[in-house]
Amino acid sequence: MLSRVDLAPTEPFEPVAPTGPLPRAERHAAIIRGAAVAFARRGYAATSMEQIAAASGITKLIVYRHFASKEELYRAVLQRVFDRLAEEFLTGYSRRPEGGGVGARSMLRVARENPAGFELLWRHAAREPQFAEYASELRDHAVDASRALLEQRVDPTLREWAAQTVVGYLVEATLNWLAFGDPARDQEFIELATAAVRVAIGTWSS
Repeated sequence: MLSRVDLAPTEPFEPVAPTGPLPRAERHAAIIRGAAVAFARRGYAATSMEQIAAASGITKLIVYRHFASKEELYRAVLQRVFDRLAEEFLTGYSRRPEGGGVGARSMLRVARENPAGFELLWRHAAREPQFAEYASELRDHAVDASRALLEQRVDPTLREWAAQTVVGYLVEATLNWLAFGDPARDQEFIELATAAVRVAIGTWSS
């Protein structure tokens, strides 16, 4: 898992191979993925638009055609991860209204798609002064969904604590699975994480 603490600030950034022409939407998505890698590696202040361009396999000029500033791009990375989480959660919930396994499955699927972006949203952004509030707002939306699912299942006096705890657990469980888990056992992770949440909810409800 990418982590800024693992790399010295002076370590040169390794560019990816230049990419050929892409449709605008695909190029936009590719820049967001490249930016996530660069930001997760070095942090917001230490990352330049040149490094983002290198991570995306394009020139800085093309980056600026899609994003007016580095701040706009950082926010776009966070929003993209959150939007994908919401999309996966709603799709899963429509198939399983009881919510079984939806949270863990949604988290892991999005984390596998964009591990650096997932880490940026849930770990690094809260430490960046410019984005801490924004990241907190996105987390609050995730907790809103947790509250709704727990409304009829948990003692009302414990509900807020439980809603916050479920989100925190699933986030940390997913981040740690990215770092230490075997991708071939992803389904097992989903089952284990879901079982843990079910046991907790059962305890809180009683």
